[in-house]
Amino acid sequence: MRILAVDGALARASAAVWVDGRVLARAGVDGARGQPTLLPRLTQQVLREAGLEPHALDAVAAVVGPGGFTGLRAALALAQGLALAIGRPAVGVTTGEALAAGVSPALRQAHPVWTAVDSRRGRVFLERFDPARDAALAAPESLALEELPPLPPGVSPVLAGDAAALVRDALAARGVEAILSGHVLPDAANVAAVAALRLDGRLPPLAALPLYVEPPAVRVPGQ
Repeated sequence: MRILAVDGALARASAAVWVDGRVLARAGVDGARGQPTLLPRLTQQVLREAGLEPHALDAVAAVVGPGGFTGLRAALALAQGLALAIGRPAVGVTTGEALAAGVSPALRQAHPVWTAVDSRRGRVFLERFDPARDAALAAPESLALEELPPLPPGVSPVLAGDAAALVRDALAARGVEAILSGHVLPDAANVAAVAALRLDGRLPPLAALPLYVEPPAVRVPGQ
């Protein structure tokens, strides 16, 4: 299976080509949230490095959110346009799924994983995963730090995302010890791996359309 994945949800723009469980090419630039102008160039770069023409792809994947309005729209427009041009499916992956996929297998087997994205509105977007499970327990939630769900006694979640440190501190105030995974931003290589699970039927389908847990702060003219 040959998958091109792109992401611009948070403070990284990235693209990757994934073929049969192996990343053939990956490129990314960290910086301002989304960096949408970089995505077409990064896409061309990874396809060239992988030695693939677009028509050789089996699918195109992109992060659907939660995340920054501009970066999400840019990545999804690119994925949808390319998928339409080559007659292949466009596959959606949530930000939390991409972040959780970057956590080490040892930690994922032993602990629940919480992914936390800073909403920039005094809240976090939280996705929760049980140990050794690929699918999230529920859709992403928008929560204030004092609204974080309870955990069973003695359970330490592994945290990923750009709001992981905020969640760790909020849990510590309750006497809960959490583990920072060090995985702060999603990456297209992990997006592709999650998309492969989705295409194999191991995760439920998800359209490559923007996922807004809260109404976007930016409005499109006419909407």
